[in-house]
Amino acid sequence: MSKYLASSILVKIRPIISVCFLFLWLFTTKVYSKLKDTDITNIHDTLLISKHLGRKITIDFILPPNYEKHPDRAYPVLFMNDGQDVERLQMQAVLRQLYQQNHIRHFILVAVHCGDRMQEYGTASQLDYKQRGKKATAYTQFVLEELMPYVQTKYQVLSGPKHNFWCGFSLGALSAFDMVWHHAAVFGKVGAFSGSFWWRQKAYDQQYKDERDRIAHRLVRESNQFASSNSPQFWFQTGTDDEKDDRNQNGIIDSIEDTLDLIAELEKKGYRWGHDIKYVEVKNGHHNPDTWAQIMPDFLTWALGND
Repeated sequence: MSKYLASSILVKIRPIISVCFLFLWLFTTKVYSKLKDTDITNIHDTLLISKHLGRKITIDFILPPNYEKHPDRAYPVLFMNDGQDVERLQMQAVLRQLYQQNHIRHFILVAVHCGDRMQEYGTASQLDYKQRGKKATAYTQFVLEELMPYVQTKYQVLSGPKHNFWCGFSLGALSAFDMVWHHAAVFGKVGAFSGSFWWRQKAYDQQYKDERDRIAHRLVRESNQFASSNSPQFWFQTGTDDEKDDRNQNGIIDSIEDTLDLIAELEKKGYRWGHDIKYVEVKNGHHNPDTWAQIMPDFLTWALGND
């Protein structure tokens, strides 16, 4: 064999040799063990049929590392609206990294795909001015009477507000907030990403007033629910580029102003920044899954961080 031919063969097989050595190194070092220990499982479930919503429910269950190896262990649960966006939110990559870094507790993510989101999401007690949110009450009943029992029969989960949380995006964030606010005995934390807290009972051209017509704000203001040791906790996020609308021309976009005003209503009920409330404003953040994926680690470490 000529030296030229031998050299040519070596050039061709060198990448293969390198890959083989890489795999050998992974299998014989703690690196492989670490990767293996952060494997997570996504189970796409379409078996649940809701009588309250009159439709088949699609759910992505994302299980923590080594779930099958610990049959006696029970886990906290994070319920997520708009679960159809788990891929766009890069949830598996986000979770894998946080688990590898030991930044969060092991938990089960229950990502519920939406149906008619303009009707199923909203505030259960009141429609908006366009009569949207007609199925929000049914959605709440579905969660409490169908979804939670279904999850409890299929997976090893912990119960109670210290272990059950919600999150959502845009209109799904409003729904998640409404769910936790009215069912604090069941859910203990909520994450609202770019929440649709503009949800209102009057159109802007119908003598609309901020202090009277924003529904979520009024629900908090008129509630007898004050902060206590058993009260829920709130994580809010906005992006400086969530939108361009500024209805009162004060230089603050509506998304940010509506969120800060809702926080102000919570403060009047005794909730405190840094204790019961966290607010994150993403510079150049947009109203989309890319921004929400970017800030997701902040929410997860807030809600489920290792103390």
